[in-house]
Amino acid sequence: MNSKYKAFTQLAIDLTTSVSGQDRFEQLLFTIRNLFNCDASALLAFQHQQFAPLAIDGLYDDVLGRRFNIQEHPRLEAIARAGDVVRFPSDSQLPDPYDGLIPNHEGELNIHSCIGLPLLANNHLIGALTIDAFNPEQFEQFSDDDLRIISALVAASLHTSLLMEKLENQVGIFNHEENLDSLVYQPTEMIGQSQGIIELQSHISAVADTDLSVLITGETGVGKELVASALHKQSARSENNLIYLNCAALPESVAESELFGHVKGAFTGAISDRKGKFELANNSTLFLDEVGELPLSLQAKLLRALQYGDIQRVGDEKSLKVNTRIVAATNRALHEEVKAGRFRADLYHRLNVFPVHVPPLRERDNDVVLLSGFFAERCRAKLGFDNISIEPEAIGLIQHYDWPGNVRELEHAINRAAVIAKSQAIDSFLLLQKKHFQLNIDDSQTQSPTLSSNEPTSTIKTGLREATDKFQSGVIQQAYKENGNNWATTAKRLKLDPGNLHRLAKRLNLK
Repeated sequence: MNSKYKAFTQLAIDLTTSVSGQDRFEQLLFTIRNLFNCDASALLAFQHQQFAPLAIDGLYDDVLGRRFNIQEHPRLEAIARAGDVVRFPSDSQLPDPYDGLIPNHEGELNIHSCIGLPLLANNHLIGALTIDAFNPEQFEQFSDDDLRIISALVAASLHTSLLMEKLENQVGIFNHEENLDSLVYQPTEMIGQSQGIIELQSHISAVADTDLSVLITGETGVGKELVASALHKQSARSENNLIYLNCAALPESVAESELFGHVKGAFTGAISDRKGKFELANNSTLFLDEVGELPLSLQAKLLRALQYGDIQRVGDEKSLKVNTRIVAATNRALHEEVKAGRFRADLYHRLNVFPVHVPPLRERDNDVVLLSGFFAERCRAKLGFDNISIEPEAIGLIQHYDWPGNVRELEHAINRAAVIAKSQAIDSFLLLQKKHFQLNIDDSQTQSPTLSSNEPTSTIKTGLREATDKFQSGVIQQAYKENGNNWATTAKRLKLDPGNLHRLAKRLNLK
């Protein structure tokens, strides 16, 4: 058996022996690099006319957070439409979606080898594998039939992972005749791979398809509204619209009418009957944002609606029965509000049946980089540029900032930086540099306090994040060496999920 087919055999083995889907995907790209000697590769999932990276190799980490709309990326559109192997001419004039996103290679890729393999299951496009090399003749030794074998192996692995994910998240028997579109990876705006986000998504999956009330807590700007949206989309009520009400922006004089509606003549200005949010959310979900701001007078009426499913329009003597699921959110500590007498204890317990906490951005490890890529790609489309990238120095700044305003502040920072960079751009390529970011970084974030005369004479010259990275790097390197340079054994030794260890090692530049 020649070396090429030995590699194919090894690829097939790798795709079936990894512990988790993420491990399998990362091992796949490791094998692809060895087989093709390529400079960059990516495994992408497809849905809603866009590709979402599942695993990458040879690309900046922020690519994992990007969502590539095929209408804006002609090479990816060609792969999506082809149904077979796509070999782009080395001098193709089509812009490459990875321009500026390969380390140590700034700007456009220009002449290079580029292959796209559409991944199909039951004649449905579920993803793609892209392979790039700087050498324009790098892939000539591989025939289209060779590439079709690889495409089939990878497609089967991706399809299996999608099926397993669905089976893990659903209750009941899987119907093999179900439309494949429902199985495909769901590109969501809840971007991240940190343990906190993994746990959050697990909680969402657990409670979404129930009628339990959910109380979402977290700091301002963490994305509580995205959690509410995900809860609704994954529920049996998703065919109906999610109804939203911002309790903080609700004047007390009209609050009852907004919640429960009113009848004609109930008060001055009530010129016709009007449904309230509860009634509009019948057989659907009502999202009460900033629920801690509700006045006490309205809390009792809200409690009755939750307890009995009865609502009464203002000015009406009749009651209406509604089947409304409540999802509430607050950045307040409601249990403290209860102690202070500003929030009813019985309403708090009625809302807090299933609490879900959204972690702040500073506790989400490398998610800030993925989110930066996500927001940068959205900026690229809005500003009309072919490509947008973030220089490593700017990424370092982003990683070391505390983000008190969380994801919302990061989004605004990326948008501002992109606008400033646009004013200085001279071509269709947009590079976000450190100088484009206007962050109020306190010196205490990057410098340690001055030691007093009676403390040790050694001076700490790095911030906490840098010191932590250095410590983790040393521990991982030592464990890796002691375990025969085997990542799986190293992960077991360090009591880490293998996928999380791989990602951490890549962030620390150990791979």
